[in-house]
Amino acid sequence: MKLEKFSLGVGDRFAHQAKAQLRACMRAAERGVTVIPVWNKSNREHVTIGSEPSGTRAAADAAVQALRWPHPYRVDADHIRLETVDRFLPHSDFYTIDVADWIGQPAEAKSVQAFAGRHPELAGQISIPGIPRPFQTARADVERVAGKYLLAVQEAGKIYRHIVRLKGEGNFITEVSMDETDSPQTPPEMLVILAAIADEKIPIQTLAPKFTGRFNKGVDYVGDVARFEKEFSDDLAVIAFAVQQHGLPDTLKLSVHSGSDKFSIYAPMRRALARFHAGLHIKTAGTTWLEEVIGLAEAGGEGLALAREIYAQALDHLDELCAPYAAVIDIDPNQLPTAATVNGWSSEQFVAALRHDQKNPAFNPHLRQLTHVGYKIAAKMGRRYLDALEANEAVVARNVTDNLCERHLKPLFLNGTG
Repeated sequence: MKLEKFSLGVGDRFAHQAKAQLRACMRAAERGVTVIPVWNKSNREHVTIGSEPSGTRAAADAAVQALRWPHPYRVDADHIRLETVDRFLPHSDFYTIDVADWIGQPAEAKSVQAFAGRHPELAGQISIPGIPRPFQTARADVERVAGKYLLAVQEAGKIYRHIVRLKGEGNFITEVSMDETDSPQTPPEMLVILAAIADEKIPIQTLAPKFTGRFNKGVDYVGDVARFEKEFSDDLAVIAFAVQQHGLPDTLKLSVHSGSDKFSIYAPMRRALARFHAGLHIKTAGTTWLEEVIGLAEAGGEGLALAREIYAQALDHLDELCAPYAAVIDIDPNQLPTAATVNGWSSEQFVAALRHDQKNPAFNPHLRQLTHVGYKIAAKMGRRYLDALEANEAVVARNVTDNLCERHLKPLFLNGTG
């Protein structure tokens, strides 16, 4: 099973927007660029909402059938670990293996030394096409990097082989997530990681490295855009080099996590992808949930009332909701309007505050981030929230489709195509 050149990881917290999400990919296809939808939902999200992986698969299959999507599509068991993967196995054909907890844990000294011995090519002067200057490494550098990442890659190998035993080799797509670490990987570090993945015989098709800057949920990138562009470009160069050096799949490409609304880095990413003729997997995560709330607010009446209620309850549970996402949000409580203020807002005022339009002075990134992590409030509402989505399907779906196509796919993949 191979993953196509461009793919979009789409989160759908409540499994109601698969058709709206797919319409965005259909618009891109009509403009000449095929972007494969990959529906992703993590174990944490399933636990929070009380859903099952079977629901994600059913929603994706139904959307593809209803809209007659002629291209492949995937369902991602997002951020799985050995203890959580089994519930996804009957329903997923894409596995994002999360080994964050193993990064930095020291591997056995003999394993590190054996790795360095197997890979003398990782030490010395290394020239990589696409990176302007060669870099010099010593065996001690290789051992230091292997000491940080080798145990994590070995854990990824265990998880991969567990999936193989139950699904069969070649019947799914594998991603390895290395983004939850303290600093961006340098090209020499990326080479070590990819060599270790090759040693584990993981047919990896996407790799999620760490990048500089803040990738906060649902808002724009915060950091040095020029530095990000260099890191992204260097990673593309290393991947192309490692594919040839280690016999990794020729479909291997970068995966960018928390890609939701990182508008300021989309143009640099597009330029780099064009230079290297490279593919990309980008995850948009929770933007669909935000567009649902925007759609409800825009609909007015009971929809607006429900959107106000979600915000008020999120405000009441601020610390509880933010704690699991502390590393990927920056919310200043002093910038959050009171529930009484929001209860007095019109549809237009609520939408202006929540929709990610940085040119609008009413846009409030603090309110947006709180709403992003507040999907647990809607989950507790149960059928009442789902009934509201269904009653306002047209306006909600329009927001979901427009957001994905116009704010994500178009700047990344459709520049100049209308």
